[in-house]
Amino acid sequence: MRLQILKILAKQVWVSTLKSTSVMGLIALMGILLAFSVRMGYTNLSYQQALRSQYQREVREKWENSPDKHPHRMAHYGYIAFREKYPLSFFDSGMESYTGNAVFLEAHRQNTVNFSEASLSTGILRLGEISAAMVLQVLLPLLIFFWGFNFVAADRENGTLKLLLTQGVSWSEIIVGKAFGLFSIAFLVFVVAIVASLPVLLNPEILKTADDPLSRFGILLAFYALYIFICCLLAVLVSALSATSKSALTQLIGFWLLFTIILPRTAQAFGQFLCPTPSKVAFETALEAELLKQGDSHNPNDVHYKALKDSILRVYKVDSVQQLPFNYSGFQMKEGERLSAKVYNEQQRKLLNIYEKQQNVTRLTAFINPFMAIKNLSMALTGTDFAAYTDFQRQSEDYRYRLAQHMNDLQIKLIGNKKLGEKEKPYFIDKENWRQFPDFKYQFLTTKTVFKNEKISLFALFGWFIGLLVLVKIRAKRFKAV
Repeated sequence: MRLQILKILAKQVWVSTLKSTSVMGLIALMGILLAFSVRMGYTNLSYQQALRSQYQREVREKWENSPDKHPHRMAHYGYIAFREKYPLSFFDSGMESYTGNAVFLEAHRQNTVNFSEASLSTGILRLGEISAAMVLQVLLPLLIFFWGFNFVAADRENGTLKLLLTQGVSWSEIIVGKAFGLFSIAFLVFVVAIVASLPVLLNPEILKTADDPLSRFGILLAFYALYIFICCLLAVLVSALSATSKSALTQLIGFWLLFTIILPRTAQAFGQFLCPTPSKVAFETALEAELLKQGDSHNPNDVHYKALKDSILRVYKVDSVQQLPFNYSGFQMKEGERLSAKVYNEQQRKLLNIYEKQQNVTRLTAFINPFMAIKNLSMALTGTDFAAYTDFQRQSEDYRYRLAQHMNDLQIKLIGNKKLGEKEKPYFIDKENWRQFPDFKYQFLTTKTVFKNEKISLFALFGWFIGLLVLVKIRAKRFKAV
């Protein structure tokens, strides 16, 4: 393909399309919508971050100012962990509004992440949110299809196409050149998203919350540019394959409905059908049954823990736990925490494996649906996908376990074994012991991990780009000029 011919064709598309006042009006409208979406996303990001940071500070202050007490009571007093929003979430809300953002952490119990925005909002939120990502993923392709449906079909109808071919212009050059012209028009809308995002991205308060979000945003924009070009190439290709402009428009609208509405919902339902998830009641019942098999660490007469006590007494060659050089109750609680956490993690891993299989079914549809490819990559890079949510669960559970075992270790080392009388003061330790335990700090997924999680979507997006170019090359000799 000759670059000079591609430039001429792209310029012709640019000039002829932008002559229309309706096209300019739609570009302006899309620009306003994008700027509004970015602004609203940034406002929500700032508000949520400030709110969660405030509550996290309050939790920490109450934890540090808690009076002297028994460490096991402190373990049951608990802690609250809040999930931070990734700086780029202003661009794509993803699953952010439907997943919880706070979890109560306590000994011997693993609680669910609660307080999602959707659960605290009206039903209007469930219809979807307007974000810059939604505009670029859904609305812009629709405009591209409306602008490009007649680029080749109309030239065939008015005889212009035949003149181009007789002058030595190849079919490949016509399709790719017009696709570049259409892309340059769509890029006017895309530029608005970039310009509107710059004040947010250059805000030091936003940037300091994560490692190098600017480079990740650059990668995200590159993927969106590739997705938009795929839509442009598809629009021109369908126009070339269609006998009339009307037929091309009908097919492109069908593709848009298939890509953005039908396939995503069908894939989700099919994934749930292939890999059904247990109900919350069924999951908790199975979990409770497994925990009961491990025994009750609070019951000194439990079979499992009685055997444990007898073995410890034999090792230390003493007759009672009061003669042990450490607090046996704390040791028993530590063992109980280890076993219960192991059971919970195993059950949670099984549940997450089911969800992951469902996600993979949806991811695989990206090979027949470029919308799913860019949607998955966008959510992953902006930290609003399911993987980011499950990673928060993992980190908060790891923190909970370390906190509970730290309190058990304090009990083992600092609490005596002697049974206290009714009038004796209960055992307690200085509050400085839990002040030293670090605060919860959520670590965002790295870009490398994001690409590893979304390698299917990544391959699918590039597959669409290469596949369409190959299709243009293969079909070049079969296109009809009349």
